[in-house]
Amino acid sequence: MTRLLGAAAWASAVVAVLLWATSDAARITGDGRILIVLGIIEGLIGTDLILVMLVLAARVPLIDRLVGHDAAMALHGRLGKPALHLLLAHGALLVVGYSLDSGEGIGPMVVALWETTDVRLAILGLGALVAVVVSSVIAVRRVLPYEAWHGVHLLSYAAVVLAVPHQLQQGQVLAETSWQRAYWIALYLIALGCIAVFRFGTPVLLSLRHRVVVDRVEPLGDDVVSLHLRGRLLDRLPARGGQFLMWRFWGAGTWWHAHPLSLSAAPDGTGLRLTVRALGRGSGGLARLRPGTPVSFAGPYGVFTAASRTRPRIAVAAAGIGITPVRAFLEDVSAPAGSVSILLRARDARETHLWDEVIAWAAARGHRVLTSVGSRGSGPGAWLADEQAGQGHRIATVFPDLDGSDLYVCGPARWADLVEADARAAGLPRAQLHRERFSW
Repeated sequence: MTRLLGAAAWASAVVAVLLWATSDAARITGDGRILIVLGIIEGLIGTDLILVMLVLAARVPLIDRLVGHDAAMALHGRLGKPALHLLLAHGALLVVGYSLDSGEGIGPMVVALWETTDVRLAILGLGALVAVVVSSVIAVRRVLPYEAWHGVHLLSYAAVVLAVPHQLQQGQVLAETSWQRAYWIALYLIALGCIAVFRFGTPVLLSLRHRVVVDRVEPLGDDVVSLHLRGRLLDRLPARGGQFLMWRFWGAGTWWHAHPLSLSAAPDGTGLRLTVRALGRGSGGLARLRPGTPVSFAGPYGVFTAASRTRPRIAVAAAGIGITPVRAFLEDVSAPAGSVSILLRARDARETHLWDEVIAWAAARGHRVLTSVGSRGSGPGAWLADEQAGQGHRIATVFPDLDGSDLYVCGPARWADLVEADARAAGLPRAQLHRERFSW
């Protein structure tokens, strides 16, 4: 389904090009016509992809149900660089093409284009896109605070708006009574409408409806707490165990930061529980929240739920704070005794939060739990503790019935990558592998 979504994104760009190619606007003459045509085509594709990226980032419920929020955001990220490169090439090709066509030098042509208001706005929009893409480079994103990253990404909305006058004035794609006009107006309305409805409107309405507040904060360890929340009509909140929501806690020092946090207990209609590790300045302040602090939220998101099962048996691998969605997910599971196998991984005893609850759940239902505590091993079983990896254990020995199971994985990204690689090497089909990444 993810590949189909990616194909649809590129297919929309093809439609944009075909509509232009069959219109009167494509009748270009002059010495620079080839470069001008190529420049226009690259601009059309780049702009189309930017609008598709907005839809992917809008947290549209249908897309979330089909592929999951993490997969949608991964595709969003993969489209970013191609879109930027296309728009940069669009500008360069048109400058050279117009220069050849008019007989002027490149320098005077740049000056002439800059003097037109729509081009200046488009260049400002392109600069905003450059900032957005640079902020998403892994090396930059690792050191960039979330609030700075999020602020830069808001520029993408400005970039889209700034490009509209350029399309109206220069691109001629919104010429009256043309199919191009209908296509681009529809695409703009869909993209900006999805952002307005699902990123802003729906979260505000849900937050007002349920009026969630912090009930109490329960310390679980040096850097881990459980946040117990209460609110109105929580039995109507369509959340399932394993899903996450974007939470904003309106307290001093925490209001500016939205947190993608999983439920750590299945919703029971009366309250909600989140379990959080202090991993940075933002999440560190959550331990100091006071009872009664208002909470707004968006979601729920994710397909890390029992509804995504394809096989009768279930295998679960959880590490560190990744136990959080697993704990809630298991409560939602209905399976015969002995059909669920759980691997709990931690570097030391300080990372075993909620293990007692998972072990008690499994014991009450006749399911199997294995624990792996210690420093990381090496080789194919490097996702296990050193002692177990050294004994030759791999995913096929930890989960002997893996081929007849759905594998649910949640934990630190590098660890989860190792589990996924071991499972794929063992022949597990991609459809039986379920992994949720908390994507900004």
